[in-house]
Amino acid sequence: MSNNHLSALRSKHADLEAQIEIEETRPYPDEDLIHRLKKQKLALKDTIAQELAEA
Repeated sequence: MSNNHLSALRSKHADLEAQIEIEETRPYPDEDLIHRLKKQKLALKDTIAQELAEA
């Protein structure tokens, strides 16, 4: 696995975290959106962990 690929996954993970924080601080946060973003973030975390374990 390349470092570029891992770096891209980590960057996407950080982007999702930022999107979650922005949505959570809105006056009327969209709970469904937050839930979907958190699921995506968790899936990315699992992918990162799996790829690190295979390296």
